[in-house]
Amino acid sequence: MDQSIKKVILLGSGALKIGQAGEFDYSGSQALKAMREEGIETVLINPNIATIQTSEGVADKVYFLPITPYFVEKVIQKEQPDGILLAFGGQTALNCGTELYQSGTLEKYGVRVLGTSVEAIMITEDRDLFVKKLNEIDAKTPLSHAVETLEDALIAAREIGFPIMVRSAYALGGQGSGICENETEFLELCKSALSFSNQILVEESLKGWKEIEFEVIRDSNDHCSTVVPMENFDPLGIHTGESIVVAPIITLTKEQISLLEDIAGRVVRHIGIVGECNIQYAFNAVTNDY
Repeated sequence: MDQSIKKVILLGSGALKIGQAGEFDYSGSQALKAMREEGIETVLINPNIATIQTSEGVADKVYFLPITPYFVEKVIQKEQPDGILLAFGGQTALNCGTELYQSGTLEKYGVRVLGTSVEAIMITEDRDLFVKKLNEIDAKTPLSHAVETLEDALIAAREIGFPIMVRSAYALGGQGSGICENETEFLELCKSALSFSNQILVEESLKGWKEIEFEVIRDSNDHCSTVVPMENFDPLGIHTGESIVVAPIITLTKEQISLLEDIAGRVVRHIGIVGECNIQYAFNAVTNDY
């Protein structure tokens, strides 16, 4: 740890909801403990009193405030931290941190983002940027178009052809995402997704392919390792939250697992992830396509 870091703000897990569940509370608690062991003063912002993070003795200071740019800036102004951690509060914390970065608030108070940079976070959240970044290292992605209007979405859908997968930007847990078999379903889902996200990705459906996941960690010295290889019991098309996930992977060969593991490492390094991330694949075990 950089010796210049004396005080750190951690944006907490907040309310438990789909895509933002108990794992953020647990990981955030471990991060707070690790920093205290290093002698770093910790300041937690978390509006949810019923979490492990907010228990006595976990953080040095706790602010029960909403995780919004306004309130986080007030805490930064008062506490004058050296760094801030965004990766332990789910989508709410990521979005808040991105807004603070773009508005110049973090630069104004001299607060460093620890772990994965905001630039890397923005690449993973913006569907168009993400696809372009992966294309730079020849990592395959489904045929897709990032759009911001219903009219452009319809043009993209007609070009790709049904069935179609729709994904919304800056969302976790599959919010605003789904598979559409026809134009009526497509327009309905796009209207819903565009009501809370300014961008959606219209992509070809790979329904029926295997869904494979890897948890990958990487430190600031570029040491990268796959921690858990996982396989969804159900094929692509069934939401991960409604499927059983098996660890380790049991239906792929060692060569197939090694292929996907190697790609995961290249992706993590190329984007610039520092910390932990989850990479999901659609995989065709017959053709070895992904």
